[in-house]
Amino acid sequence: MIVFGPSLSPYVRKVLVFAAEKGIEVETRPGVGPNPDPEFQAASPFGMIPGLKDGDLSVSDSSVICAYMEKVRPEPSLIPSEPKAYARTLWFEEFADDVLGRPSTTMFFNRALAKRFGREPDLAAADQAEKERLPRALDYLEKVIPASGFLVEDRLTLADIAVASFFCNLEYFGVVPDAGARPRTAAYVQKLHARPTFAGLKAADRQFLAA
Repeated sequence: MIVFGPSLSPYVRKVLVFAAEKGIEVETRPGVGPNPDPEFQAASPFGMIPGLKDGDLSVSDSSVICAYMEKVRPEPSLIPSEPKAYARTLWFEEFADDVLGRPSTTMFFNRALAKRFGREPDLAAADQAEKERLPRALDYLEKVIPASGFLVEDRLTLADIAVASFFCNLEYFGVVPDAGARPRTAAYVQKLHARPTFAGLKAADRQFLAA
């Protein structure tokens, strides 16, 4: 399998961690840039990352790719089959991509990437996202994280991988859950990011950002 897109993207990171937790070997290619990889263009005709190529299959979208990988290698299961657990997993993935993802992406792009792309950063938008939108997402997580430290079925699922992926980008510019104000969320993020599947990608991302 080939996964297109840089791990700095939380959506790409979600797929790479998901694959690693399942023991699926993937080749990673940036795909994007001034001269996009033709195979990436075939997998993602609208330029969305990540893209996936597996034999004669070419698709994009992180949720689609994770669902496909779950079918290709059912064990260990990261998307529960029990209906209610399945629904909760999909909800938390949507929460990560939208409710948590929107403010964190606004913050990360404007504070870390805009100038790299030759654009003027909108720091006011980043500040607003941090002060007004991000706290609602964090407050929600603090209320719903179970004592087990996993969001669904007291075990690692796509729900955790999706949520934790966005916290990497927040951490890269110094935004981490306050252990005093949100102890469950702080412990949750720390626990997941300590997994080798996250730790290796974070190290590579930090090298890129420091360059």
